[in-house]
Amino acid sequence: MRFGYACINLSLPSKLKTCRLGTVEKEGMKKVKELTISNFKEVLAILQWNKAHDILFYRVSSDIVPFGSHPILDWKWWEDEDVLQITNEIKRLKTKENMRLSVHPGQYTVLNSPRKEVVRNAILDLEYHNRLLELVGGTDMIIHVGGAYGDKEKAKTRFIDEYLQLSPAVKQKLRLENDDKVFTVADVLDISAKTKVPVCFDIHHHICNEAKEKESKVYIQDVLRTWEGIGTPKFHISSGREHKKDTAHHDYIFLDDYLSLAHYISGYEVDIMIEAKQKDKALLQLRKDIQNVNFTEM
Repeated sequence: MRFGYACINLSLPSKLKTCRLGTVEKEGMKKVKELTISNFKEVLAILQWNKAHDILFYRVSSDIVPFGSHPILDWKWWEDEDVLQITNEIKRLKTKENMRLSVHPGQYTVLNSPRKEVVRNAILDLEYHNRLLELVGGTDMIIHVGGAYGDKEKAKTRFIDEYLQLSPAVKQKLRLENDDKVFTVADVLDISAKTKVPVCFDIHHHICNEAKEKESKVYIQDVLRTWEGIGTPKFHISSGREHKKDTAHHDYIFLDDYLSLAHYISGYEVDIMIEAKQKDKALLQLRKDIQNVNFTEM
């Protein structure tokens, strides 16, 4: 089992750089390249730190290339020799240490929107993330279904229709996550059955968005089947900030929340992405907490 964390390392600390659209308009692609190179160097430094702390799973930030999917960007950053020099170094480290790298496009990347402009922008963003993954040797692109727009079944069908139009490279990397308000694990599994997209199970979202938490065991088995022939299943874990069903994330992962997930996945090989405000520090703390548990007495 590999534990991972997302984007920012608070122990270094890492400092990813971005800029305003006006800055790009004023300073051009030279500024974007400067920031991009700096951000890839930060990723390399984070992965080197991760290696030293035996952390082999990491989510790369979506903000590596400022305005990476925006029409203003006319620089082919994925072909730039200076970019390739640093990303090849990242990929070598990733391969040597058997690391797993993923990305998670943001809330505005919505494939099932009834607005064509939104869908077009979502596809551009997925293509950007695909290029990012390919340069660093990543494998997983996690997205949510989107909105219900007054008719959840039609929204699911719209997602499937748009998914089928995606490039083969994007489809190969896409994984679909249940959310905390609209699309349950059952909904996502329904879409997976029609698209063969592997399901990334988020246990906190499931608790927030399911009437019967006791059904998790069945869902876990169904989720694991969606990964057959693809790779190690990827799960998300977080703890509610104020209470168990609080959709906001806590700074750390409560041990009880991890033990609930550990019960469901006992006997299976999975990788777990920690979604907590304290990032790498939350991972190290959870690892320490787990060391004090006697699983033979549970």
